[in-house]
Amino acid sequence: MPIHEESLIRPENLRKHEELNIDNVDVSGHWSTFIETRSVADYNENLEREISAFPGGAYIHRCWQCGACTNSCTVNAINPDFNPRYWIYLARLGMEQELLRDKEIIWQCVSCHRCTHVCPRDVEPEGVMKALSHWLEAKGHTPKSQSQHFDEEFYQQILETGKIEEGRIVRNFFNRTGQPLKQPWLIRMVKNLIRGLPIMLMFKMGLSTLFRPKTKDWSKSKHSIEELIEMRELERKKILEGNEAS
Repeated sequence: MPIHEESLIRPENLRKHEELNIDNVDVSGHWSTFIETRSVADYNENLEREISAFPGGAYIHRCWQCGACTNSCTVNAINPDFNPRYWIYLARLGMEQELLRDKEIIWQCVSCHRCTHVCPRDVEPEGVMKALSHWLEAKGHTPKSQSQHFDEEFYQQILETGKIEEGRIVRNFFNRTGQPLKQPWLIRMVKNLIRGLPIMLMFKMGLSTLFRPKTKDWSKSKHSIEELIEMRELERKKILEGNEAS
């Protein structure tokens, strides 16, 4: 019989015969579509725990697969293969190799937070996508993505100064990823800012870019945050290394 849910099956797992006759019955073409037999040999019972150890992944266990995240996803509207619900499902099942088949697109989340706003279980799917991206890099499955470079530049600036200066983040991000600073969209944005912002505000923004002001008494807070980051990284390393050993 024909497979009515063909869109839910990986194309490489489908087999069709242009000409096939079984017991004198012509079942050529669509009627001869079969799902290739597949045994699961890639089970990782600790996969959910590994991903939950990364920032953003703490609530992955709450998911009940309603699909609200994928339905609201701005990237899925352009690329149907970008499917947060499905990846969370695979992670919770421990199907690591199946998850890795989409490793080239998982990092493409644009952090619009629409999925997080509609999630009825507070899974924070946007955070889970970030956790998946960092998990892929930490396990050596993918190089560091542009999204990760941006995240690192963002939190590094907070760690150093306790403040966010958008111009410096953009400039350093482009340097990290080898992109030219003169980009059409950025030039248009700067022109609009010049036309729309008060002169004194632009002057203060320029000073912030040059002198990198810090939050008052930031050194104590910075020390505490660094300790927390170090503790979390050690815990994460222990989980990943422990799972690899087992």
